[in-house]
Amino acid sequence: MPLLKIDHIEIIVHDLDVHVPFYEKLGFKVLRRTTHHGGSVEMQLPGDTVVLELHQVGAEEVPGYNHIAFAVEDVAATRDELIAKGIRFEHNPPKYGGPVLAHSTGRWLANFRAPDGTRLQMAGIQREAPIDEPDQEAWAPAKPGTTK
Repeated sequence: MPLLKIDHIEIIVHDLDVHVPFYEKLGFKVLRRTTHHGGSVEMQLPGDTVVLELHQVGAEEVPGYNHIAFAVEDVAATRDELIAKGIRFEHNPPKYGGPVLAHSTGRWLANFRAPDGTRLQMAGIQREAPIDEPDQEAWAPAKPGTTK
């Protein structure tokens, strides 16, 4: 299954309350706020399909670009096809290599790296109902038969 399009670009920021108004001044509209990563805001330019995901910096992170995510129909099937082509998925921790469900966004995800180490992600285009509370564990392992 092919990559369909760029789904979102995640940027880690110090303060969402400062950055959201900044991007609104540039013409971005708030799509949703979630508890993903302890606080996240998804924004988009009118008429565009790419989402800008801002999230508050965590203890292990530094502000800046985190990853570019590609939309796919089926995260598990696409991951298997890319592994067969020699693409390596995250292994530290193993669950980040996916497919995993981010409960706070309802998205199935899998993370991998470009040859220089840049983080990339696949995100399923279908969303499950998100749980509107901070994740106890940021990623839930895939359940058999549910990988989108």
